[in-house]
Amino acid sequence: MSRGRDVIFLEYTIGEFSKLTNLGIHTLRYYEHEGLLTPGRNSSNRRRYSEKDLSWVMFIKRLKDTGMPIKKIQCYAKLRAAGESTLPDRMELLSAHRNALCIQIRQLQENMEKLDSKIEFYRMEIERTSKK
Repeated sequence: MSRGRDVIFLEYTIGEFSKLTNLGIHTLRYYEHEGLLTPGRNSSNRRRYSEKDLSWVMFIKRLKDTGMPIKKIQCYAKLRAAGESTLPDRMELLSAHRNALCIQIRQLQENMEKLDSKIEFYRMEIERTSKK
């Protein structure tokens, strides 16, 4: 924990950060290698993760959970690192991903309806044949 002017900055070692994020140490190093994460370093050159890193990793995990490819996440990370001038580009990237998710959700709902219909068919057939 670091102390700035009346502000306490929480810092985490890679092990602590791994537990907080539920990501393996190798995954965190991979994210760093791929330019997705840039932890600070202490005087011994050991990685130190901040609260800002924590919220960023949680967002990366959410993007991955929604099926965003690592290349798109890298693109988003580069835009983010470039600053506020990239806000429109970041919004466009996320909007395009959201649209793709909407299409996927519609397809999944249609598939669920078809499965439900088939399950109902089998239920009715089983009932019909068991009454004989």
